[in-house]
Amino acid sequence: MPNELRGACLFGQSGGPTAVINASACGVFQTALALPQITRVLGAAHGIRGVLDDVIYDIGQEDPIDLELLMNTPSSELGSCRYKLKDPDVDDTDFRRILEIFKKYDVRYFFYNGGNDSMDTCEKVSRYMARAGWECRIMGVPKTIDNDLWGTDHCPGFGSAAKYIATSCMEVSKDSSVYNIGQATVIEIMGRHAGWLAGASVLASAAGSGPDLIYLPEVDFDMEKFLADVERVYKEKGNVLVAVSEGIHDADGKLIAEAEVSATDGFGHAQLGGLAVRLAQAIKARLHIKVRGIELSLLQRCGAHLASKTDLEEAYLAGKAAVEAAVAGETGKMVAFERIDDNNSYSVRVKLIPLDSVANLESKVPVDWIVPEGNYVKEEFINYALPLIQGEPERPVINSLPRYSRLKKIHA
Repeated sequence: MPNELRGACLFGQSGGPTAVINASACGVFQTALALPQITRVLGAAHGIRGVLDDVIYDIGQEDPIDLELLMNTPSSELGSCRYKLKDPDVDDTDFRRILEIFKKYDVRYFFYNGGNDSMDTCEKVSRYMARAGWECRIMGVPKTIDNDLWGTDHCPGFGSAAKYIATSCMEVSKDSSVYNIGQATVIEIMGRHAGWLAGASVLASAAGSGPDLIYLPEVDFDMEKFLADVERVYKEKGNVLVAVSEGIHDADGKLIAEAEVSATDGFGHAQLGGLAVRLAQAIKARLHIKVRGIELSLLQRCGAHLASKTDLEEAYLAGKAAVEAAVAGETGKMVAFERIDDNNSYSVRVKLIPLDSVANLESKVPVDWIVPEGNYVKEEFINYALPLIQGEPERPVINSLPRYSRLKKIHA
């Protein structure tokens, strides 16, 4: 057994929020507050920026009711960031500041909740603390609606976003076929390099009302083939509904999105958008039919009213498991899920994987889950995603509106 480590824990959220990221925060906070090894539970404002800026909240002074309400509160309640730390072997300026803050608050446990870039941050902090000789157990808590973290069967946040996307596609499918005048509707779905979210639209079709065509970035996009696909379906049905990932690209790797170079985030990723409108315009120019482009945008990641109970419970589990593993002596790891298929029933077990094997790697939709024509996904995708959207969580409401957490955020 490892030597018992006593000290404060610090938790931060980073990257794009989700409908269930605060459930992971709840898992961390409630678990940590109950453990004698953890002397103080702290939260960083806006992720690693809050550490650098010394904006630290005392979670122990929060109302337990508001901590519980984190379970159904969307977005990142502590605030998020997109801040890229340099490699500590090249420039350790930020890391010396982080160590200073860790020493100030006696931080011996650090939990960072995020996706690919956040795991990169976590790994760098872990490596530096080990080199500096500051005993601190560091764990990554996974989240991303993109579902592209390597080493885990799926990521907390994806199931709820998939449920929102599938439901929205069903609703749009119904609405777009109301009139006796046919139309083509293009729905743009998030996903820069991985098509998990756009692929989830197939769940709508499996339920009887969804996209006729689905395009993912795992397969090169060809505009001429796309227009031919749309024309074929339109002639057959008189209407066509298309789901398309924002990150689709041509054979040369050039993004189809019209706004591909409008801006970049702190990690240099293109801020995409405008794809649905561009494709709708291309259809109109070719077929001279009524068109509509729809971008689901932020609604995909903040739609807590359509959250999956399975997703919420697993998000909480990820936070809880991270704390328990760290107190047991683990460090430099990320919590991951391993799916257990037993007589067609769904369950997962928690496993830990080294941060240095996760950081900056991406998990993409298997190409053999995509039809050879590149315009739809196979039943394997349905079998994979369907268990992740299951269940309806209880949602506290006041006057039929959600009662979200309202943390006091008292500075430590």
